[in-house]
Amino acid sequence: MRRFVIGSARNLIESSRQKYQFERSILSSSYRFLSSSPAADSPSSSSSSSTMAHLVSLSTINPKVIECEYAVRGEIVTLAQILYCNIGNPQSLGQQPITFFREVLALCDHPAILDKSETQGLFSADSIERAWQILDQIPGRATGAYSHSQGIKGLRDTIAAGIEVRDGFPADPNDIFLTDGASPAVHMMMQLLIRSEKDGILCPIPQYPLYSASIALHGGTLVPYYLDEATGWGLEVSELKKQLETSRSKGITVRALVVINPGNPTGQVLAEENQKAIVEFCKQEGLVLLADEVYQENVYVPEKKFHSFKKVSRSMGYGEKDIALVSFQSVSKGYYGECGKRGGYMEVTGFGVDVREQIYKVASVNLCSNISGQILASLVMSPPKVGDESYESYSAERDGILSSLARRAKTLEDAFNKLEGVTCNKAEGAMYLFPRIDLPEKAIKAAEAAKKAPDAYYCQRLLAATGIVLVPGSGFGQVPGTWHFRCTILPQEEKIPAIVTRLTDFHKSFMDEFRG
Repeated sequence: MRRFVIGSARNLIESSRQKYQFERSILSSSYRFLSSSPAADSPSSSSSSSTMAHLVSLSTINPKVIECEYAVRGEIVTLAQILYCNIGNPQSLGQQPITFFREVLALCDHPAILDKSETQGLFSADSIERAWQILDQIPGRATGAYSHSQGIKGLRDTIAAGIEVRDGFPADPNDIFLTDGASPAVHMMMQLLIRSEKDGILCPIPQYPLYSASIALHGGTLVPYYLDEATGWGLEVSELKKQLETSRSKGITVRALVVINPGNPTGQVLAEENQKAIVEFCKQEGLVLLADEVYQENVYVPEKKFHSFKKVSRSMGYGEKDIALVSFQSVSKGYYGECGKRGGYMEVTGFGVDVREQIYKVASVNLCSNISGQILASLVMSPPKVGDESYESYSAERDGILSSLARRAKTLEDAFNKLEGVTCNKAEGAMYLFPRIDLPEKAIKAAEAAKKAPDAYYCQRLLAATGIVLVPGSGFGQVPGTWHFRCTILPQEEKIPAIVTRLTDFHKSFMDEFRG
């Protein structure tokens, strides 16, 4: 089986190269044919051809697009599609959707079956009832129609109520902006805050590449703050202050602080006291707190618990007038893993009415987020409750997924820590591990000769030998001179031992090859 997978990976890589070379030769031949044809010799044709050739090229497109990078779908991933350990895409790796959520979606999309007698036998009573409730909130009961640009009001009511239950503090539906996943919401905030390269955003390193990419695309400056690997990827306020002061001395106006909790790619869960210090820092320095909380359901250690930054700030006595806070949530993560449905929201608090109107204007440019994603976001924040027909099956599915993820995280964490020269912090939350690898000097020199970052070189060699796709740490940022890779915990549980075996065998062979 292993030889088959390795052979498949190599064949895919080789066929990709051959296809590229073939297409390149065809294009080259076509160009030579066109340029040597009689029509191409006329001055007007030559001028037109020359103009077209340079109309759109790397030298003429927006340089911000070239500057932006997105490592989790980068070069290594394009080489082969074998065993994905690179991206938080649960259902592509076999995770099943939550039955209740899908039943409600199906009924909302095809309401004609709601009145049929057969439906009572195929769908749970509470999914039927919820579908009716949701359809009554949608103008024309049409999931194929545009909605309010901020999202369907009734669904925002449901989400706000869910936030109140989670945090114990009031939430306003008018603060909720429904989006196609969390990513567009992040882009909207970067678009709002960044005026020029003189505006900076404090961003964790390592970080999810969405942030560096969106900052680059919107023309701002990424102000890095390093998480402390030695303390389990801790976030030190002293580091925030240092980076803030350094940037201000260079003429950068720092507008906001990004915090990812639970962490991506690092998997840490912040302690509540740490969160209070972060809130206090943002209040004192006048920074917008951008809280990426999409992994709030993914906490795997009993000694840690998720607390939203809004809950923490309100518990400190800070209200709307004290701190500007934007929190992001998505249906793609958690136990639901509905990445393809593109649902999410941001809760925007602490902004004046005039600024809120501008946020709404930006949302209006995109008309609205997709309706299935909006419905899912409301379901995620208001799942079945005790006494509902679906509650037991829903609870079993949710708990089964989360407990399996916890076991997978521990198995991979232990496996990485047994590899020579590899250390891996505890997986407290999210869907990833971010092990550090100390590479032999010969391997670093081989990577330099191949014009690759050493961790990218390692990941490419791993892919070619095993078919396992990891993302090099250089795509997320890391302390200079250190090397890492990100691995998801998402492959099916029964496949984890095979991944560990392949990885262990490859690593031993790699280290032996480049030793001393």
